[in-house]
Amino acid sequence: NVAFLIRRLRRICRFYGSEPQFILSTATLANPIEFSEKLVGVRFKLISNDGSPKGKKYFIFYNPYFDGVGELSTHQETKNLFLFFIRKGLQTLCFTVSRKMAELIALWSKKELEGAEPHLIDKITAYRAGYLPEERREIENKLKTGNLKGVISTNALELGIDIGSLDCVIISGYPGTIISTWQQAGRAGRGIEPSVATLVAFQNPLDQYFMKHPKVFFDKSHEHGIIDLSNRCITSGHLKCAASEMPIKLPDDGIYFGNGVEEILKTLESQNSVQNTPNGWVYSGKGRATEDVRLDNISSDIFKVICERKILETMDRIQAYRESHKGAILLHQGETYIVENLDLKNSVIQVKKKDVDYYTEAIKVVDIKILKEIGKRKIANFTVSFGEVEVNEHYIGYKIKKYDRVIGMEKLDLPPLNFKTMGLWFTVADDIKEKVWKKRKKDIKEKLNERLRDDLKKGEIFAGGLHGIEHAIIGIMPFHVMCDRRDLGGVSTPNHPDTMKATVFIYDGFEGGIGLTEKAFELKLFREIVKMTFELVRDCKCDNGCPACIYSPKCGNENKPLDKKATILILEELLKLMEQEDKIKVRRQ
Repeated sequence: NVAFLIRRLRRICRFYGSEPQFILSTATLANPIEFSEKLVGVRFKLISNDGSPKGKKYFIFYNPYFDGVGELSTHQETKNLFLFFIRKGLQTLCFTVSRKMAELIALWSKKELEGAEPHLIDKITAYRAGYLPEERREIENKLKTGNLKGVISTNALELGIDIGSLDCVIISGYPGTIISTWQQAGRAGRGIEPSVATLVAFQNPLDQYFMKHPKVFFDKSHEHGIIDLSNRCITSGHLKCAASEMPIKLPDDGIYFGNGVEEILKTLESQNSVQNTPNGWVYSGKGRATEDVRLDNISSDIFKVICERKILETMDRIQAYRESHKGAILLHQGETYIVENLDLKNSVIQVKKKDVDYYTEAIKVVDIKILKEIGKRKIANFTVSFGEVEVNEHYIGYKIKKYDRVIGMEKLDLPPLNFKTMGLWFTVADDIKEKVWKKRKKDIKEKLNERLRDDLKKGEIFAGGLHGIEHAIIGIMPFHVMCDRRDLGGVSTPNHPDTMKATVFIYDGFEGGIGLTEKAFELKLFREIVKMTFELVRDCKCDNGCPACIYSPKCGNENKPLDKKATILILEELLKLMEQEDKIKVRRQ
C-alpha cells in the first residue's frame, strides 16, 4: 500500500515539475538499498555510519516450557514479568501477539493490583489497532511523558511512533522475524542508560528452537524486506485513486504501477469504476475512490463496533468473524463486552458491556481450491507447485476459555469467508503412504492389542502425518521468510480433488497474496524448510506430538488426526527423494 501511495505522489509531483528527494532510515533491514528502491521506485545511496548513543542492553530468554519446570502459561508468565518490572519502578512496554492478548494481559494485571497496589491500576493500559485515533494519541503522550508506567501492546507500537525511551521491553512470543524482535527490543534503552529486553517463549516450534539454540538467534542475519507489487487487489484500489487524482496515461504511467496495468484497468472499466477517455483513464465510480483503500489493511470492508450508539472501535471482516461473532467477548481498554449481534449486511457489531471472567476464541475449518498453477517442480516422484488458490474459511464455533483453559464450546452459523490468494502445495506419492504404514503397522497393533481394519487405520495415520507436516512447516517458515506464522494458512488432505493425490497446502493469509509462499517455492529454500522441519519434529522430546513440534493452537480440527511418527517418516522420505535427485543431477553433469 505504501509503495503505491508513494508512486501516486511521485506521479502527481512529476506532472507539476517536481522531483522530491526521499530519505529513508532503518536499523534492521538486511537489504536497505533493494527494499528502498522497490518501495519508492527510484535509485538510492546507502549511508551506513552509526553515530547513535548506546547503553548496555541485557537480553533475557525466558522459557515457561523448559524441561523439568512443569507446564506454565506464556500469557500468565508474561503478566507476572510485566508486574514485576512495574513494581520495581521500571517503565515497561509489553508486546503481545494479538489484540485480544493485549487486552487480557492488561485486564489480568489490573485485577492483581486491586488489592495491595490500587495506585498502579491507572498507570497501566492496553494499546492496539482498532482504538479511535484520539485514544491512541492520548496513550502515546502519557507513555512519552512518563504518566504511564506500563503498556501492553500489539506490534502497533513497534515502530513509527515517538514514545521516548523505556527501561524494559517484554516480547511475549517470538514476533516472527529477527527484524521485528530487535525493533521491539529497541524500544527500551534508546539513550545511554542500561535496559533489558525479555523474550518469553510460546510452546511452538520456532520459539522453542530459539530457546534451545540461542546462538542461532544472535548469529542469524536480519531478514530481507519483501515488497510484492503484484497483488491485484491492492493495485486495483490504488489505480482507482490515481485515476481520480489525474488521468492515467499509458504507457507512460505504467512505470508507476507495474506490469498488467491495462488489464486491471479494463477489469475496473467493466465494473464501472474507471472509464477510458481521450485524455486517459479517469475515475467513474460512485463515492470517493479513497474510501475503497485502507493503508493498514488489504481489505476495505470495515465494521464498526457500537455500544449504546457510541463507536468503540473498528475492524475488518476477518477480525469481525474471528473476534466479534455473536456471543464473543470483546475486550476494549480493560472492559469486557459481549457481542449481541454481528450485522454482516451493514457492517455493524452491536455489543453490550458485561463483566465476565472468561474470553472466547473462534474455531474455523478451511477448504482450498487450485485456480491457476503458475510454477511446478518435479522432484523424483513428488511435485512442488505454486499458484493462485481460493480459500474458504468456515467459522463453525467458538471456545469459551478462562486463563488459557477451555471451559465450554458453542456452535456458530456464519456464511463462509472466501478469498483468493497465492499458495504453495506439494503432493506425496502413494508408495510413501505404503512405506509409512509398513513401519507403523506393527507398532500400532501391539500398542492397541486389538484387530484393526488396516485400510482405515492406514488412512488415519497417513492423514495424521500430512497434518503434522502442515502445522510444522507453518511453524518454521518464519525462520526463512519474513513473516509471522499467523500470516500463513494451511490445509492437508490424503486426496485433494484438484491433484488427485495426497497434498499439503501452505498459503498467504491475505487476499491476493503478499509473496510469502512464492519465496518458499524457490527450490533451495524449500529444501531448507523441509530439512529444518524434519529435524525439529524428530528432535522434539515428546512422544506423540506437542505444541513445540506438530500441534497448532489455531487448528480448527482440534489437532486431529495427528501422528508424530508418520510426520517424521514422510519428511524423511521426502528428504531422501531430494538427495536422490541431487545425485542424479551430479551424474548428468
